Amino acid sequence: MTSSASASSASSSSARRKLGSSDLEVFPLSLGGNVFGWTADEATSFAVLDAYAAGGGNFIDTADSYSAWIEGNHGGESETIIGKWVKARGNRDDVIIATKVARHPDFRGLRGATIKAAADASLKRLGTDHIDLYYTHFDDDETIPVEEIIGALDELVRAGKVRHIAASNISPERLQESLDLSDREGLARYVALQPHYNLVSRDTYEGARQDIASRAGLGAVPYYALAAGFLTGKYRPGTAVDSPRAAGAGKHLETERGRNVLTALDEIAQERGAEIATVALAWLAAQPTVTAPIASARTVEQLPALLAVADLALTDAEVGRLTAASA
Repeated sequence: MTSSASASSASSSSARRKLGSSDLEVFPLSLGGNVFGWTADEATSFAVLDAYAAGGGNFIDTADSYSAWIEGNHGGESETIIGKWVKARGNRDDVIIATKVARHPDFRGLRGATIKAAADASLKRLGTDHIDLYYTHFDDDETIPVEEIIGALDELVRAGKVRHIAASNISPERLQESLDLSDREGLARYVALQPHYNLVSRDTYEGARQDIASRAGLGAVPYYALAAGFLTGKYRPGTAVDSPRAAGAGKHLETERGRNVLTALDEIAQERGAEIATVALAWLAAQPTVTAPIASARTVEQLPALLAVADLALTDAEVGRLTAASA
């Protein structure tokens, strides 16, 4: 290893953060696996994963349903690619893999039996004997009591198939109910929460969910951290962007908040000599309870701006400017 590589490795290692109450030490940028098998084919996905790992990254986020929405796909394509990459690189002990249950076409919802069967299917696709962080992707609050959900997750932890459990897309009430059950019964307890949260979507996390995360010691791992690409700065008035997410991301240009946020990001990025995406992620990383925002890269070229969040600490004044712009 060269001296520069050693320095980079040491720097990335020191940048790692403890995830909630778990023993997981994660890089401050979680690599989103939603693009693997969708907008990034297997070869490109391998290249992105290689570059992420080379930059010190160790926290990969996926779901059993990625990417079932694509014609010809059935779900599990992302997990399969990640599993092949880990096997090819022989680096299972060096990466923390997070996946989710509830939306695979064959394993919908959170019945206890469904959770356990879905976990086995994910383990097979990932080519591993354990999942480091297992999320309930979408809460099933219509029919399933938290006792059944937490009970099944607890069985997976006790069996050694899952190290830690977490939740996403859950109401504050159900989140608190789940935590109370775990504490009362001595069952596996959520250590993390994956909320929708970014500079143009703050009320999806701030408030009751953030308060619970703070009280319960949960690490927040926000998705849509870059608002489907809007917070990279590539969406501007009169500019067409070739992306399957362009329609959703572009709508933020129509709001005063979106325009104000872009202006503030532009100014701070120029002042700090940083990419706009890096500044947007750094704002998230500076928020209370947030451990590591999630962002995906469909090309290797998109990755440096994401990895750079590990080395960009915004000042209180800069965080305040962005917070005010996003109000």
